Amino acid sequence: MASCCACNLKVLVTTVCGLLTVVTSGLSIWRFVVRIQRGNSTSTFPPSTTPIKLCENGGSWENGRCICPEEWQGLRCTIANFCENSTYGSFTFARIPVGRYGPSLQTCDKGTSNAGNPIAIRLCSLSTYGNIELQAAKIGNCNENLETLEQQIDSIQTQSKNISTEALILTSDASKLTADNITSAAKVVGQIFNTSRKAESEAKKTAVTTVSQLLDASEDVFRTAAAADNEDTLATLIEQMEAYSLSLGNESVVEPNVAVQSVSFPSEGTVGPANVRFSVQKGAGDSLVSSLTAINTNVDGLNPDEQTELQILLNTTKSNTKAYGFIVFQNNKLFQSKTFTANSNFSQKVVSSKIDENEQDECVSVEMVFRPKYNQREFQLHSYACVYWNFLTKDWDTHGCHKDRGTDGFLYCRCNHTTNFAVLMTFKKDYQYPESLDVFSKTGCVLSVTGLAVTIIFQIVTRKGRRASVTWVLVSLCTAMLIFNLLFIFGIENSNKNLKTSDSDNNDIDFDNNEMPQTDIIATPNCKCTGIAISLHYFLLATFTWSGLNAAQLYFLLVRTMKPLPQHFILFISLIGWGFPAAVTGITVGIIYSQNRNNPQWELAYRQEEICWLANPEGNGFIKSPLLWSFIMPVSIILLNNVIIFIIITIKVLWKTNQNLRSTKNVSFLKKITGTLSIAVVFGLTWILAYFMLARDDDLRTVFGFIFCILNGTQGVQILIFYTICTKTCLSKFSKVLKSLSSVGRVKSLPSVTALRLRIRMYNMLRSLPVLHEHFRLLEPSIINQENDTF
Repeated sequence: MASCCACNLKVLVTTVCGLLTVVTSGLSIWRFVVRIQRGNSTSTFPPSTTPIKLCENGGSWENGRCICPEEWQGLRCTIANFCENSTYGSFTFARIPVGRYGPSLQTCDKGTSNAGNPIAIRLCSLSTYGNIELQAAKIGNCNENLETLEQQIDSIQTQSKNISTEALILTSDASKLTADNITSAAKVVGQIFNTSRKAESEAKKTAVTTVSQLLDASEDVFRTAAAADNEDTLATLIEQMEAYSLSLGNESVVEPNVAVQSVSFPSEGTVGPANVRFSVQKGAGDSLVSSLTAINTNVDGLNPDEQTELQILLNTTKSNTKAYGFIVFQNNKLFQSKTFTANSNFSQKVVSSKIDENEQDECVSVEMVFRPKYNQREFQLHSYACVYWNFLTKDWDTHGCHKDRGTDGFLYCRCNHTTNFAVLMTFKKDYQYPESLDVFSKTGCVLSVTGLAVTIIFQIVTRKGRRASVTWVLVSLCTAMLIFNLLFIFGIENSNKNLKTSDSDNNDIDFDNNEMPQTDIIATPNCKCTGIAISLHYFLLATFTWSGLNAAQLYFLLVRTMKPLPQHFILFISLIGWGFPAAVTGITVGIIYSQNRNNPQWELAYRQEEICWLANPEGNGFIKSPLLWSFIMPVSIILLNNVIIFIIITIKVLWKTNQNLRSTKNVSFLKKITGTLSIAVVFGLTWILAYFMLARDDDLRTVFGFIFCILNGTQGVQILIFYTICTKTCLSKFSKVLKSLSSVGRVKSLPSVTALRLRIRMYNMLRSLPVLHEHFRLLEPSIINQENDTF
């Protein structure tokens, strides 16, 4: 009778807890769906400003227009801007963008000096009428390389065209250029621009194309080349190009990454200042185009419009100025700064202005306007500095340059001298901080925390009836999980989300301060958030470690029952359970700090800014991220181990039926299910759902995301149900409470109880008589059982 009541009570408790879990899960799903629908309807950027699939062929919608890749153009990137695959003699060429040279698929043999590099190149250009056409191929010499060309500098006067063409061919594949190649090529083309070498004009134009190709090489290659350059090769190249910009008359040479333009301005009859304005307009892509550059003379001042990307106005009071030269570099790779580090891929254009007579700096002034070009969806302009390249310090400098106020989205600068100018912009990333936890999410977390706390207390109070190691492992697991949940509730949100940001980029700029920035990405440091991320990393990893140790312990206790646990088992597993996560976390933070110690924002290489959790870079950065190597990899190994042990225990212990043993035959199906679920919960097997969230299908990923959040968010409640409420000790306590409550309704049966007691006393009296003892012996079990059932 008592066992039946206990079984019914256990089923009742399990059913009630299951219903509560289902109701809570349903409310959570409903809340998640409502939040997603609200997020879609109140997006930060309305659909009208972000056309879906408007830009074709890999184009991206930025700042109100399609930015097309180099091979396409037009409003929607649908107009071809390339030459199709072609052949020239025995050489084959792949698709070539307009304005560029394409390398041949045939390369030099291994035994030659130029082994592995293309033998020929071919130009895809526009005709006078705007038609795309291929030019004749230029065939190189496989016995020449950049190092051998460097030795032929003294022959430039007689062989300038051949040397320039060879340098062009050898730099056609920028992805293969090394730091030594950059240095050698810069020396060669720098001397071609040198007026004392008397190179042919055609060779100099070809050298401009070579410089444009060099600027396609990676930033790291240029940084290495500048660090090893003891002869100021890059600075010499820049100076020689400045001198070359004065020799073009009224012509221009425009390549994808470099534009050189000059204008003659006779001094005869000139009275007062002569103003020359050089402009670069926006194009469909990132490449410079000759039709988008222009020089205007005798102008009143700057006149930027919506299509202007940069303008520079050169003012001079000298009456004998005969030529003005301008150069635009698409990026600042030739200008390797030791004080400014660019971490973004935003274009940092450099513009150079020069006059043929500028001995007196006070007679020349320069005004500039730049349109900041960056991803306005993710970043906000923080500040900028007007700088010029100082050839003495080999770095950017602000001397003689100042910022001017502007209200039309442009950045204005003015300097009292001519040289290479740039605007060093600093940005703040416009992080999309997540919303705070709502009532249902907080309720679920609080229930888990409460369940874990109750389980810890219950396990400690009732520890005498179990092995010490069993209690220690479960208490340690619940403790790690409890601390993680508390940190998650109170610390996962970054306090930086509460900082106010300006709606307009120019509102927070200090125009009176023209200091050199150190980096282009500015972040608000938050040591508290970093500490929370380290703690979350440690305690979540400790939770999985203890779940793995729990699996190993159950394997020894339930499967390998004949072999005792190792000596000092509790000390051994404690060192692993708490020491292994500490080692992984400490090594990860140490490595990241050592690699980024010079970066004031090194902590963002470890954690995210949106939430206080491990960084999750996109693209190829994920392979080197701490999330992969210090969390996903060890957790995956632990989960794989837990799954294997779970299968073994389930097959060999929980669901194994031995016909010779009544204990296994009488185990109900409900008990088997309960035992299986209880082990799955402490093994953390629900975290396997996280791998299904990597699916490409959005709907499938959303469904698994809901299930994952519900099951793991209520893990503390599940542990409370299986390891506290459903235990025999807890059920017996509940049974006593229910019996005490039910005794109130049985008050009316007192007369029968009194009569029973009288019979028992009579029996005891008669039993004392030896003669009648045998007659009443058979009544003893039934009467005792009846007494027990009554009370």
